[in-house]
Amino acid sequence: MSDIGRREALQLLAGAGVAGCTPDATPPGAAPSTAKPSGKSLLKVEKLRARPPWKTRDPFLFCVHHDDAYPRGNEQFGPDASLAGRQMGMDFAGKDGWRMYHGRVVPGFPQHPHRGFETVTVVRRGLLDHADSMGAAARYGQGDVQWLTAGKGILHAEMFPLLEREKNNPVELFQIWLNLPARDKMVEPHFTMLWAPRVPRVTEHDAAGKTVKLTIEAGAYKEHRPPPPPPHSYAARPEADVAIWTIELEAGATWTMPAARAGTDRTAYFFRGAEMTVDGTSVQSGHQLELQGDAPVTFVNGPVASELLLLQGRPIGEPVVKQGPFVMNTAAEIQQAYADYRRTQFGGWPWERSDPVHGATPERFARHATGRLEKPV
Repeated sequence: MSDIGRREALQLLAGAGVAGCTPDATPPGAAPSTAKPSGKSLLKVEKLRARPPWKTRDPFLFCVHHDDAYPRGNEQFGPDASLAGRQMGMDFAGKDGWRMYHGRVVPGFPQHPHRGFETVTVVRRGLLDHADSMGAAARYGQGDVQWLTAGKGILHAEMFPLLEREKNNPVELFQIWLNLPARDKMVEPHFTMLWAPRVPRVTEHDAAGKTVKLTIEAGAYKEHRPPPPPPHSYAARPEADVAIWTIELEAGATWTMPAARAGTDRTAYFFRGAEMTVDGTSVQSGHQLELQGDAPVTFVNGPVASELLLLQGRPIGEPVVKQGPFVMNTAAEIQQAYADYRRTQFGGWPWERSDPVHGATPERFARHATGRLEKPV
């Protein structure tokens, strides 16, 4: 088996695979505002970028929606299909409805470093295998969330093992990067599992009986609150007002999102459906909506079911300097991150492969660096 080495993984991540994640920057290929909002809650409408990542605002750095219709798996947990015609090691084209990403045998992201921010991985379908330089491992999915504070530095791998040999292996997830303020950029790395049974799922009905479903991955909705994020997460501060919600509206459903705190920014990504009216403005699917944080906003869905992702938070308001997998406050700190990575490998890689997977059993688990084992309740 041909593994991706540390140097190659770093070069890949420093290249186009993760470019364009600066908050408030309009990425190449993004359209300018495509609708003039008519109300006070909807500030701006922009077409979603055709290629990932989606545009984000402080305190978020990066948001990507992976939705891959993987075929049946083979004995190596990769796709039981030809890989001909793919740019192996950098396969993001979506040929046949799925991507290998940086994986060469198993789809996903072999070992790579991070420093200075957090990754929030929301797996809606399929499974993801985590391994890191602390010796920790996890298999999670089917609604689970992993929240990783990279802090002063960690190597990790995120692979999508295709366990089903007799049927297809669809995988759908969001990965979101949340910035850390300067005081927390060099904390010890740590991850927390938010297992699906403990992630609040709220069902409501409008006056006409139409259904609205919310999944609360971060923040709170009314009395519903998920398990806490890692202790040094920016989201662990109440004043940060961080929320990550996925919202599903039945055809014709009406729902009003309550106001957040003053000074909070909100972006809603309308990623699935046809059309809806937001604060009196007609919006087509495939757009992102910049919302007034401290005002309620009403969504009136169109003729088919729709889904949105909400990212909400109070801006950190500090300089953001990024290069590939590192996000710091100054260029000198970025240079130091690369120097530290070359010198220490952030603790080294204790796994035999750069793309480890955790066997054929679909059972979900997390084994932390301390040896503590946890499983979904």
